[in-house]
Amino acid sequence: MLDISPVLLLSVAIIFLLALARLNSCLFRPLLKHMEDRDASIQKDLEDAKSNGADVEGMIAEANSIIADAKKEAAKIREVAYNEAKESADAKLVKAKSDLEAKSNEFVTSLDAETKALKETLIASMPQFNESLKAKLSSI
Repeated sequence: MLDISPVLLLSVAIIFLLALARLNSCLFRPLLKHMEDRDASIQKDLEDAKSNGADVEGMIAEANSIIADAKKEAAKIREVAYNEAKESADAKLVKAKSDLEAKSNEFVTSLDAETKALKETLIASMPQFNESLKAKLSSI
């Protein structure tokens, strides 16, 4: 049947072990080292991404605080502008009221003067009316 040759078996075993040792040193160890380096690189990238995420969150918080400060400043500026506009409008309103009051007083004084002048002319022409009234009554 099968004859097993110990020399051949031993030589095949030695060649297998030599091939296995050569493959281990040339292929498997560098491949395992490359896989471990890649795992370490991935782990480092994950940690960097987490720290970048924390940096981004810090920047977002800082941006939100800057926006809040800008909104407060804008509200202050708007309030100051509103107050200045209100004061200006109030000053113009007071000036317009005083102008109208002065014109009204001037009109009242001129109206009083015209009333006095009209009364005086009516009083001055009263004798003529009386005479014309007497003439009309006597003609009746």
